[in-house]
Amino acid sequence: MAFRCAATSMLSLLEPMTHTDKLPAPKLGEPFLLTPGPLTTSIKVKEAMLRDWGSWDDDFKAMTAELRAGLIELLGPGCDAFDCVPIQGSGTYAVEAMLASFTPKDRKTLILSNGAYGKRAAQTMDYLGRPFELLDKGDYLPPRGHEVTERLQADPEISHVLIVHCETSSGILNPLQEISDAVAAVGRTLLIDSMSAFGAVPLEPSHLNFAAMVSSANKCIEGVPGFGFVLARKSDLAAAKGNGHSLSLDVHAQWAHMEKTGQWRFTPPTHVVAAFLEALRAHKREGGVAGRGARYARNRDVLVSGMRSLGFETLLEAEWLSPIIVTFFCPADPAFSFPAFYDRMKSRGFILYPGKLTVVDSFRVGCIGQMDEFVMTGVVAAASEVLAEMGVQSAAPPAEALAERAKLAA
Repeated sequence: MAFRCAATSMLSLLEPMTHTDKLPAPKLGEPFLLTPGPLTTSIKVKEAMLRDWGSWDDDFKAMTAELRAGLIELLGPGCDAFDCVPIQGSGTYAVEAMLASFTPKDRKTLILSNGAYGKRAAQTMDYLGRPFELLDKGDYLPPRGHEVTERLQADPEISHVLIVHCETSSGILNPLQEISDAVAAVGRTLLIDSMSAFGAVPLEPSHLNFAAMVSSANKCIEGVPGFGFVLARKSDLAAAKGNGHSLSLDVHAQWAHMEKTGQWRFTPPTHVVAAFLEALRAHKREGGVAGRGARYARNRDVLVSGMRSLGFETLLEAEWLSPIIVTFFCPADPAFSFPAFYDRMKSRGFILYPGKLTVVDSFRVGCIGQMDEFVMTGVVAAASEVLAEMGVQSAAPPAEALAERAKLAA
């Protein structure tokens, strides 16, 4: 089943959200999910799940075809060389499917890690029994092209490299172009975990040289959890036959079945697909990747500026802050307790995300989902109120945390 991608976007921007002088109420009385997915979805996305669909029916087959074609189009120029393979389950299922289907069993894969999801990829390779090397940069810094070049030149047994596009445990946006250029220059193959960035940060085959990438329904497209997807070069998909380790996570087998029948091999998350199509159409109306990314960047800028005005400090230096999620140090003030801060923010309609770092206490605030800068202004106002209620005199982090950040960045 062949899909064509549009060379240019011909869709107008989504009409802006309606605002009053007050913060908009959360949809259907729900709190805003300030998380990197699941996230706050539109009422139309929710309503799309109210109908049942037959998984083998022609109407649902047409929905699957629309889903695949729409995702390929998001790659932009060069997308004709790619195909889309949705995979039932969470995003981690899709990551494992990609690693198992595209990495060789007898050569090494270099895992570039600067957070929990790089480490999870390494753990996945360990489970698979596939050889790998780990380049671990800690929590603060990205892997750089020259480091990758050195590793690849020193070890000809490394055939593939995996990079996490946006590492949401810290919020760092890794330098994908730099890594892609380094991998291509040495003649190796790049795989991309773009779980939380795809749909808001460009990932164009005309500029980046990669074999496959993965993302998930409940991230920047603003759908709900239930499936991930692999976008891979057709040549690499064909070459992956027989390389998988699992019946259900075999990307080639799923692709071949969909190409032949238009159907998923096993029971698909029908309601999730219906919701995702509604989200995908809204994504196009907002201006595609550029429009969605611009809104998220505004969210980040308003959030970071406001939180810094309260005394909070970001884990990362400004150049590495992603438009997806921002990690803040917890205040050193003994009156501050994250569980209490979390509960008070939730009572005001905002659900935060706990930190996922091992070296310092932190918390995260997502910038994605059905939110705009007016909502982020409300987040900052709520945080100010909560700090006052808790008797926190200063939101500044421990001095040693800032010292460690400065030392690593030097």
